[in-house]
Amino acid sequence: MWTLSNPHESTVLHRLPLRTGLGWTPAPHFPGTTPCDCAVTVTTVHPVWKGPASVPGGTRQSPINIRWRDSVYDPQLQPLGVSYNAEACLYVWNTGYLFQVEFDDSTEGSGISGGPLENHYRLKQFHFHWGAVNEWGSEHTVDDRVYPAELHLVHWNAVKYQNYTDAVTGADGLAVVGVFLKLGARHEELQELVAVLPDIKHKVSYDYWTYPGSLTTPPLSESVTWIIHKKPIEVAQDQLAAFRSLLFSVPGEEEKMMVNNYRPLQPLMNRKVRSSFQATHEGARL
Repeated sequence: MWTLSNPHESTVLHRLPLRTGLGWTPAPHFPGTTPCDCAVTVTTVHPVWKGPASVPGGTRQSPINIRWRDSVYDPQLQPLGVSYNAEACLYVWNTGYLFQVEFDDSTEGSGISGGPLENHYRLKQFHFHWGAVNEWGSEHTVDDRVYPAELHLVHWNAVKYQNYTDAVTGADGLAVVGVFLKLGARHEELQELVAVLPDIKHKVSYDYWTYPGSLTTPPLSESVTWIIHKKPIEVAQDQLAAFRSLLFSVPGEEEKMMVNNYRPLQPLMNRKVRSSFQATHEGARL
């Protein structure tokens, strides 16, 4: 089990596990990072929003407000094929803007296919965005409803591109799965962070929206196929509080709490949001 420690301590993530068939074992170590089963300290601070809030002339920026009644049901959208392997977790680090869990993307071990995607996309990393309080924090919204946090699983097109770097700026280069977090029952799997990615070897049949968009952090590349889960996952208040205990600052600097690390909504413009399900009034209750 992992825990987030006191914000006044230098260690902000502790015991993020890496699952193997024989139990919890260390992941490979890379300079300047921490394996998935060890402590994490704040590293560099990234001045994420020094420049304009969006790419000049951009026509497909993210995030957006998804309007339930305006999404178009597409019966051709198939279930998303998911295969996540926790053993591929390499390390976790604090980017100075959020905490990020990196995965080995040298093989097809973890990734997604199907749904709105034409190719297989490999999992590169996942991260969260969250607010200072429960009334805001997610990047996407649904009918103007904001959630306390949002999980992003970032994948790249391994069929069309040689590596993640090339895919970031290329057409159909990335696919990001977004999952809303709402206040509710404790999410035990979130306590073992890598277990958010269960070993799934078959098709999963969840409902989602999809639209063409961009990264929500620089370079804001308009290369992303977004896949947003309709159904949020529930997390407890203390789990959200643990996120908010992280720091933007490095040791020796004035402490700055890591909160409100989300990008403002961007205009939909002429884009179409497709759904894998037929719209009902259920959305107001999610």
